Amino acid sequence: MRVVFKLFASLSDYLPAERRGNRIELDVQPGTTVGELIARYQLPEKSAHLVLVNGHYIAPAGRPEHALQEGDELAIWPPIAGG
Repeated sequence: MRVVFKLFASLSDYLPAERRGNRIELDVQPGTTVGELIARYQLPEKSAHLVLVNGHYIAPAGRPEHALQEGDELAIWPPIAGG
């Protein structure tokens, strides 16, 4: 199945070179979870601060079990500080 994987700010460096900006379209096995993609791209868990699937927040405790569906968009932001 096909999903869109988007990483923002400094996390975009974890995407492969063939990406388009901060996004890549992936072919994944049915049942692939948010947690599996975070692990596959070796994102530090502390850096995966805000995780959204189709605009809906996925809490850290739910990431290992949240299975992606065909056409889903997974977007991840690191913690951001400002002032």
